[in-house]
Amino acid sequence: MPTHPTLGNWIALITLGLLWGASFLGVALALQAFGPLTVAAGRITLALVALVAVALVLRLRLPGLRAPQERRIWGFALAMGLLSNALPFFLLAWAQQHVTSGFAGVSMAAIPLFVMGLAHFLIPGEAMTRLKVAGFALGLIGVMVLIGPGALARSGAAAEPLARVLCFAAAASYACGAIVTRRCPQVHPLAFSVIALLAASAMILPVALWVEGVPALPAEATPLLALVYLGLGSTAAATLLLVGVIRSAGPSFLSQVNYHVPVWSVLLGAVVLGEVLPPQFLLAAGLILGGLALSRFRGRRALA
Repeated sequence: MPTHPTLGNWIALITLGLLWGASFLGVALALQAFGPLTVAAGRITLALVALVAVALVLRLRLPGLRAPQERRIWGFALAMGLLSNALPFFLLAWAQQHVTSGFAGVSMAAIPLFVMGLAHFLIPGEAMTRLKVAGFALGLIGVMVLIGPGALARSGAAAEPLARVLCFAAAASYACGAIVTRRCPQVHPLAFSVIALLAASAMILPVALWVEGVPALPAEATPLLALVYLGLGSTAAATLLLVGVIRSAGPSFLSQVNYHVPVWSVLLGAVVLGEVLPPQFLLAAGLILGGLALSRFRGRRALA
């Protein structure tokens, strides 16, 4: 049963927002030299190598396949690798070639709504309350205000309608992955992360090599550096934080990071790229923080 979020959970949530807030820029830069399957497979494989190295240093034992409980853990890890890594990474990388970044941001903000509905029925202690619903709605409004009138603007690409559907499919996949991670039997977060990424890599790497071939080194370093960041930051470090937060505070709490992501994305654009902060930034941030506070308010009866 999820516990009341601790200070460590909140720090991890903010850190995840920062890591994932930079990932949309990272994907866009990586796509300048690599195909969408290669971007997804590359970040997963790099993350796997990094976490395996950490596990070896810590002499961490991975679950085996003999005991029924360990086989169950492997089953949940396979599902997590597909639903939280391989599938959504590819869907978003492909879709970002055809939709505006504003629309991609809004579609990811739908993840908490998917998680809230699933957790209500599947996770003990995660029942919906009126205040929780109101808080999630307020957070979504904040994201819409932040991104502004262009949030739902069309890119004009021929494949845009399909890409929009795939953005929401990726959001639903992330939500299902969060539920699967929470329901997994007790296991060390690093061990679970390693076998989940191992499963994801086994799923997508052969497909990427078959469809897009062995990638050539780009002429410029930027796409390669972006891919390295996606692997080590937005995937390896983020997976460890994600698993830890879900296991301790629950998927509904973790899912709220998707309201932070656009905020960090805008801030990073201002700090790193010198972009001007939109005038509605403070209002949007206030709505998002208000939604977070409202959704975490305790002591209210669950909805029937």
